[in-house]
Amino acid sequence: MIRTFSSNAGAEPEEATTLPCPLCGAMETRGEWPAQGIAFKRCSTCGLWRQDPQPHAQAIVARYGDDYLAYETARHMEYRGIALRSLSEAGLEPARSSASDGRRLSVLEIGCATGALLSVFAEAGWAATGVEVGPSMAAYARSVFGLNVVQGTIETAGLPASTCDAVVATHLVEHLNDPRSFLREVRRTLRHDGALWLVTPNADGFQARLKGAHWRSAIRDHLYLFSVRTLGALLSAEGFSVDHVGTWGGWPAGMRPLFLKKPVDAAAKRLGWGDVMVIRATIKARKRQEPAWNT
Repeated sequence: MIRTFSSNAGAEPEEATTLPCPLCGAMETRGEWPAQGIAFKRCSTCGLWRQDPQPHAQAIVARYGDDYLAYETARHMEYRGIALRSLSEAGLEPARSSASDGRRLSVLEIGCATGALLSVFAEAGWAATGVEVGPSMAAYARSVFGLNVVQGTIETAGLPASTCDAVVATHLVEHLNDPRSFLREVRRTLRHDGALWLVTPNADGFQARLKGAHWRSAIRDHLYLFSVRTLGALLSAEGFSVDHVGTWGGWPAGMRPLFLKKPVDAAAKRLGWGDVMVIRATIKARKRQEPAWNT
């Protein structure tokens, strides 16, 4: 399962701008997926899919109000279970809340929504901080789970440098106008032995290739559709090294013939063609350090 909330953004006209590719800077595109009244275009130089033109950041933020809170609270426990499985596969276990020297580990979740996932880390003993752009969701995370959540973006949160052992962002990076700025700020907040975990749809997976413009992740709230290759290249450009890649999800749920789902899902995971990917990355210059979260 993947988060496929799509706001009613089309009800009101939104200002939009054609932007260069954030990975290579090119303006030219080849190939197009028209979906939900918008278009995803593929960069002719590096192959990154981007929504073109893109709504401005203020319009994006305005989408995540009470409707999104209702959507999240109806599903957040299911999403939490899926996220925990993928993070565990990529080496992040909430139960490991202390470093080898006994220091309490810290986790930052960016785009923490209701706080359901972050609360697992807090309850396990981590020093847990969240950043959430939606005011109603940030308030929910504080009041229901008792979490320390900053309302805003990672760029506006004003977090101290070099303090986070683990930074987690599940189904966030595809929503950002400026993924490079996001990665730069993540890099600033990470400790020398910390790591970043990203979960996002895989534009090079079996489902995306099969469905094209009808792929369930080709929705108006997604501004970029990354593949393992393009997201890895973006991470590398911002000083990260990819340490782990995992994917899952193959045959679309409910699509006939139903008997194909189990074997196709297994094959997609084995071959790296899954519908969703999880990536763990560390800072290049610090990669040789023993990670605190793996002691």
